[in-house]
Amino acid sequence: MSQLMNELEGMYAVWLREAKIYVREKERLISSVISPLLWIFAFGAGVGSTVKEISGFSYQVFIYPGIAVMAVLFTSLFYGVYIIWDRKLDFLKEVLVAPVSRASVFAGKMLGGATDAMVQGVFLLIIGLFIRVPMTPLVLIQAFLMLLLISIAMVSIGLVIGANLNSPEGFGLVINFVMWPMFFFSGALFQVGNLPSWLESITYINPLTYGVDALRGIILGHGLNHFPIYYDAAIMLLFALLAMGVGVLSFRRM
Repeated sequence: MSQLMNELEGMYAVWLREAKIYVREKERLISSVISPLLWIFAFGAGVGSTVKEISGFSYQVFIYPGIAVMAVLFTSLFYGVYIIWDRKLDFLKEVLVAPVSRASVFAGKMLGGATDAMVQGVFLLIIGLFIRVPMTPLVLIQAFLMLLLISIAMVSIGLVIGANLNSPEGFGLVINFVMWPMFFFSGALFQVGNLPSWLESITYINPLTYGVDALRGIILGHGLNHFPIYYDAAIMLLFALLAMGVGVLSFRRM
């Protein structure tokens, strides 16, 4: 029992440190919400002026769930770079020699990154109310939980990449190679049905596709999701568990 308490306290300490850093660096929040807002208001309104309504929704509203996922995706993946900085500052060395397991250290880091991402996720959900996205309290709760699941999976991927690289520059190159294909092939900006066969195949093997599909079905109605929401949620949960497992292994090798 005492060992379990030590692990939980270690996890909490790591999470608290990450949360405090995020609160102190307010520019991270400001910079991370500007891009989604540009996509919603500039891209959504611009392209929406030439695109007919999709299932009764304007294009700006149609891409809103995908942009909310994008905000969580970008923040979550880029969070992995802090592992590299912690290693350079020798803070990570101090944490890894503490009397707690590497799994607890990883869990604390992962929860810290997910907390950062969900602050922005909540902000995007609030923005949705101002562009006439139909959301009830129940929808908001369901959307929050789906975004949380997505953030856990993507933070874990970011930590895996950060744990296996030694320079911020290398991290930036790798993460852009991972991040942009995941976003563009997720169906965030288009409907998944009736795609060319080559694009459809890439879209279906992208785990983020199922997160976007689930969130679109939750927020805009079940008629706009290509797969059943429980199927989307199951795929995202499986991917999150796999990413966390690889993350723990990566931390044990550090």
